[in-house]
Amino acid sequence: MTPQSSFMVLAPILPSCEGELRGLLASMNAAPGRVDVNNPLIPFAEFDTLHFARLIILDDTTTEDVRAHGLPVRIYPLYLAFLGDCDGDEDAFLREASTRAPDGLRAIFSCCDGFTSDADLVDWMKARRCPAIANYVNWRGRTVARIREEAALWDAISGLLASNVPSFQALSPPEIHAKLREFVQAETSAGRLKLSPESPTPFGGWMTDKLHLVGVPLLLLLFLPLLVVIAPIYILLLRRLEKTDPEICPTADQAYSDALSLIEDHDVTNQFSAMGSLKPGIVRLLTVIGVLGTVDYAARHIVRRGRLGRIRSIHFARWVFLDSGKRMIFFSNYDGSVESYMDEFINKTGFGLNMSFSNGIGYPRTNWLVRDGCLDERKYKEYLRRHTLPTQVWYKAYPGLTAVDLERNTRLRDGVERSSLTGQELREWVALL
Repeated sequence: MTPQSSFMVLAPILPSCEGELRGLLASMNAAPGRVDVNNPLIPFAEFDTLHFARLIILDDTTTEDVRAHGLPVRIYPLYLAFLGDCDGDEDAFLREASTRAPDGLRAIFSCCDGFTSDADLVDWMKARRCPAIANYVNWRGRTVARIREEAALWDAISGLLASNVPSFQALSPPEIHAKLREFVQAETSAGRLKLSPESPTPFGGWMTDKLHLVGVPLLLLLFLPLLVVIAPIYILLLRRLEKTDPEICPTADQAYSDALSLIEDHDVTNQFSAMGSLKPGIVRLLTVIGVLGTVDYAARHIVRRGRLGRIRSIHFARWVFLDSGKRMIFFSNYDGSVESYMDEFINKTGFGLNMSFSNGIGYPRTNWLVRDGCLDERKYKEYLRRHTLPTQVWYKAYPGLTAVDLERNTRLRDGVERSSLTGQELREWVALL
């Protein structure tokens, strides 16, 4: 199994170069929200292992919200973030990027503080890596190559069925399975279909994953006596904060919301970036670290493939601390509209939404961390829209395919590659068609 990695390069933008940088990023698009995959700066179409990528200017318009907690407003630099999700090792991708798009990356990074014309691209990007505190991958081990092969398999089988409806309707499920296996074998032999075998899991990645699986619970067990002692105090302090935390949920500026809408809904999948300041104090800091640490562990070892809780529409997501934990940003790639995305979170995993995002300044007030909060739908949606950032450049390697499509295609392939299926398995497999 080839594991997936995420990368994020974060660098302050030179104030004198902001306009130039925005122009460069705009030139990478064929239209607002639609990247030119063959653009001369970063020709994304040439990268065979890249699932998603984006270049985004982190322009936080909510920094003054800290006044509600009696804190002075800090002036942060404007950041450029270059991030993505890829197959294999993060370092290997950065090396590939520096080889395939050296001039484009140099032109972009020349607008950032600390970049010089003689800088080693890979070393410069590595020095500015910004790791996630929590990361979610829809289907670990499913590579870009595999996704494209399985999509071609689906298209081939769908075409065969569409042109031979009467003959297939007369067949029993075992006969359909045998007929389609025979068809696929003939197509692969002729070179019209390719179904590559899965690569072995790198030993280092396997060992790291197993150590994480076992190590985190052992660490918690070690500190359990201390946690039992401080838990009642922590809960009471958190509840007291919840009762007085200010809410900042004004109606989002219509012009800003309209500008966001221009770069949304050009494909079945959208990008999402939301940024804001974290509530002050050790209680809130420990809460967000604990919650997101749990999310990261569950996403790696517990939750069923293809699902974040009951949500099936997210391809990749991550939570990242900025500015020494003063701010946080959330990135995701999801299917459907932003409205349906928000509704899905509220209806299917509202408690999780509250646990992670209620630690942000201005979030609708929660009750015992998991209750209320986002259940006030109007406040939550206004809060989220106000914290949403426009993404200047966004790339997806397989347009037109949802996460549900990818799971269906994988299950279809699994059935085709098996010589026999049980009665229930066979019924479920035929239902995919």
